[in-house]
Amino acid sequence: MNLLTVCPKLPMRIKAVTIDFYQNKLDFLILGDYGDYVLLKKDEIEIHFFSFAELIPQSNYGQVYIRVQDIANLYQTFLQRNIAIHPNGKLELKPWKQQQFSILDPDNNLLTFGESL
Repeated sequence: MNLLTVCPKLPMRIKAVTIDFYQNKLDFLILGDYGDYVLLKKDEIEIHFFSFAELIPQSNYGQVYIRVQDIANLYQTFLQRNIAIHPNGKLELKPWKQQQFSILDPDNNLLTFGESL
């Protein structure tokens, strides 16, 4: 038996807002839309979202760590698109030898992007 991949499942309050953010800001594609459940994909990354209308964003601890290539370019692209970088998540080298930065989606799910050095 082999583990092949992981697809995190994150909460969303308003499906249209989630899809708009991931499609128009982060260039994800809709892989599937099943009413209260949405699958989005970019390159080899697949994230699933489930409806949670009662979610209080400030109480949401959803997090995903996404490994990338050419993180400096991705960071600059996000800045050019006016995607807010998390105040505590600027691009920096961490002690675990990852250069990384973070953003929040509309429901306060934390997306951290990292590249091994």
